[in-house]
Amino acid sequence: MTVLLGAIADDFTGATDLCGMLVRNGMRAVQLIGVPRPDLELEEVDAVTIALKSRTAPVKEAVEDSLLALDWLQSRGVHQLFFKYCSTFDSTPKGNIGPVGDALADRLGASIVIACPAFPENGRTVYMGHLFVGDRLLSETHMAHHPLTPMTDSDLVRVLGRQTPHKVGLVAYPTVRRGPAFIRDRLTELRHEGCRWAIVDCLENEDLLAIGEAVADQRLVSGGSGIAMGLPANFRRKGLLPPREDAAALPSVTGPEVVLAGSCSAVTLAQIEAFRSERPARKLDPLALARGAELPEVIAWAREHMASGPVLIYASAPPEEVRRIQQELGRERASAIVEEAMAVFARELVAAGARRLVVAGGETSGAVVKALGIEGLAIGREIDPGVPATVTIGRGPRLALALKSGNFGRRDFFLRALATMP
Repeated sequence: MTVLLGAIADDFTGATDLCGMLVRNGMRAVQLIGVPRPDLELEEVDAVTIALKSRTAPVKEAVEDSLLALDWLQSRGVHQLFFKYCSTFDSTPKGNIGPVGDALADRLGASIVIACPAFPENGRTVYMGHLFVGDRLLSETHMAHHPLTPMTDSDLVRVLGRQTPHKVGLVAYPTVRRGPAFIRDRLTELRHEGCRWAIVDCLENEDLLAIGEAVADQRLVSGGSGIAMGLPANFRRKGLLPPREDAAALPSVTGPEVVLAGSCSAVTLAQIEAFRSERPARKLDPLALARGAELPEVIAWAREHMASGPVLIYASAPPEEVRRIQQELGRERASAIVEEAMAVFARELVAAGARRLVVAGGETSGAVVKALGIEGLAIGREIDPGVPATVTIGRGPRLALALKSGNFGRRDFFLRALATMP
């Protein structure tokens, strides 16, 4: 099997988001969970995304896992590699975007690498190197208070410059608007100026298409899932990707339904309120979980109620409550307790017959798929921008999943996802 596009994503929902974009644009895509075993065989696909839990991992671990994923993809003859991170550029001054990107570029011999997290459909745009969420600078949004990766600087040239020893340049919007040839020329200029990285401005979908065409021959591309909008056409122009009418086809899955939410984003909090107004929901207390309480009781509650329709279990909370819990438990322990609890709920409720799950939050999604031993996901049509329907592949019972980044989806996402998944 030869893979046209191989991708490495720094979290699980980001990988799903990327695959959904590729499917929407005519590529058969599969998401693999963690570094695959060497003997894993897949049916014929056009794109493979390997989902790692490397966004908040120690830098050394993130780099090592990413290089192992690259080794696997290269063994499948990948034509181009895509390093995918969040559209809010989640990272810290030490990484992990810069160190991982540098390691991949070194291995591939890539002399200039674009970095563009823009996703205009979800309100993420880049102008003069500054990242906006809607009409606000990133640093003026809730991301400034993210518990693990607080983003207090919107200047991506400056942010990435703190994470890499290499020079970071800018492809500014006036150049992007002139089209692919001018973007390529600017990348060449930056390379001659000694830049390894190039932040690329983007305000509209047509900019994503132009950027995608401009990097057709680059060995390594980096950014949010929006950039993937322009990549499939490159393979079609080269005669490597035939037209596909069934790229999003998935088998149907029936059974009880569960929603698990660990994200504390404002978007997810609103989605929880919408669900609670119609269906049973149970909020977790991390302090009680730390004492070893709640798990059996919540599992019994969910088993009782999911027979009559979908149920929600959530640990999401507003910023002031999160800060209080973190002060008592510590940031890392508080996060680990919630992830471990969500993993237990997923495992126990699937054992009790649940077959259709919606999961909110990248870290929560990672914990759930790991607990269930899921090796991979076939990717279907989008439920909301950035959130496709998926069905598990490989070992274990067939499950329908929607893995949602905390910041994605409309207010009614949970119930609508369950209604539209295969």
